[in-house]
Amino acid sequence: MSASEDEITAWFARRSNLSEADFPIGIGDDMAQIRWPGESVFITTDMLLDGVHFDLGQTTVEQAGYKAMAVSLSDCAAMATQPVAAVVSTALAKGFGEKELKQLHSGIIRAGAKYGCALVGGDITSWNNENPFAISVAMLSKQAGNEPVSRSGAKVGDRICVTGALGGSGYGKHLEFEPRVSEAIKIAGMVKLNSMIDISDGLGSDLKRICRQSEVGAIIEAELIPISEQAGRNAEPLNSALKDGEDFELLFTLSPEDCENLLKDWDQALAITQIGTITDTGKMQMKMPDGRVSKLQAAGYEHLKD
Repeated sequence: MSASEDEITAWFARRSNLSEADFPIGIGDDMAQIRWPGESVFITTDMLLDGVHFDLGQTTVEQAGYKAMAVSLSDCAAMATQPVAAVVSTALAKGFGEKELKQLHSGIIRAGAKYGCALVGGDITSWNNENPFAISVAMLSKQAGNEPVSRSGAKVGDRICVTGALGGSGYGKHLEFEPRVSEAIKIAGMVKLNSMIDISDGLGSDLKRICRQSEVGAIIEAELIPISEQAGRNAEPLNSALKDGEDFELLFTLSPEDCENLLKDWDQALAITQIGTITDTGKMQMKMPDGRVSKLQAAGYEHLKD
């Protein structure tokens, strides 16, 4: 016999190790209570769908849970904030039961535990027909000793940098990526970041978001873009790095002096690469190895396309 919603919720609660001082009310009530004095609270939410963000015909429920949590953790990284807690809601597909819920829970916990982000509650519902599995994460974070970094502060002359290597998400990177929470906080503690975003929809699309909100332009150099091993398997590796999306690497801008200091002093395994400059043109441009300058298309993933 399958477990009831209350039974599975109680199972989740027994496996949480929440501090009663920080979380007076945890899993199992209508809301979770989080207590901390004198700090700002940051909140983000993401919904992921089977058939769009993952394919349960080819991946596990545990991987889906990991990815759902990791996507929101990456949002925290994008602003250099410290994750604190999350609530997770699911719409279960036909045939889902206790086994699948426990696998889902395992993935959620695996992602959150690395960054001290507790699962403190959520909601479980199910479809009565053939609708796909859906999972929604709402996450809270706090300042981490630095000012939060927005998308809107890029300045003309700023250097544009990325972490890691880009492209090739279709080869499985999008299921097991590492949110750059620790690295973002470390970078923000070393230098002043003027703007930052995580690369979820592609380098071109996410750079455009920074430029639009900061009212600036940008030019990047094609030969400087770090291309992943997975993107190298594609017919057009550069195009893959620009457009595939779901890299969940950091894309940020900072002054030339701070950029020089960061690249000189950075001692972590994760690479940081300077790929371009913020301009006053209002245009998105890319310089090719032969010196040609072309329009940089923001042609990454579009959530609301027909």
